[in-house]
Amino acid sequence: MDVKVLLSKLQRYSEELNLDLTKPEDRFKWFLASILFAKRISVNIAKRTYRRFEMEGLTDPRSILDAGWNRLVQVLDSGGYVRYDYSTASNLLEIMRRLVEDYGSLEALHERARDPEDLERLLQEFKGIGPVGVNIFLRELRGIWRKAKPKPSKRAIETANRIGLDDVERYESELVRLNLEYCKKRRCKVCPVQRRCTEKLNLDGA
Repeated sequence: MDVKVLLSKLQRYSEELNLDLTKPEDRFKWFLASILFAKRISVNIAKRTYRRFEMEGLTDPRSILDAGWNRLVQVLDSGGYVRYDYSTASNLLEIMRRLVEDYGSLEALHERARDPEDLERLLQEFKGIGPVGVNIFLRELRGIWRKAKPKPSKRAIETANRIGLDDVERYESELVRLNLEYCKKRRCKVCPVQRRCTEKLNLDGA
């Protein structure tokens, strides 16, 4: 089976979280989730913590601001996000405050950006959001936000090279998931594209 077909069977993280990125409210939810995913913490903890935010109704800037620091820490802890609970709660409050005061909404921020590079610059001006977080957020918005055109991550490029795929941008989210859930964990035997992986073949021949 073609490697692109196999990759397309891997859900993007926003899809797993049941988010429809054609909707502005879900784009904000993915922004929130991306902030959680960007820390050096397990994907499962980040997903579980995001779902706790949903359960608590904290899925828009105003509700997060109204929640306050103590409640945000409690929600983060309930999802297992204990390693970065204090700093993430502080960052979320600062991000939401600036988002509301400086732009009004995430959609307005996108409209204000002059081009893809400026969009990335504006996002990285928020406290606690760096290149990794911006890439996580924007790569799943390609084709939806016209200025969402991040350069593919090193992780995605390396994984694409490993399986002989040249269309990195289109499949970046799937490539990253493949890397995190199969390559990084050395789960070669159950990898959906194992027959295409040069590293897997080399390991077998060693």
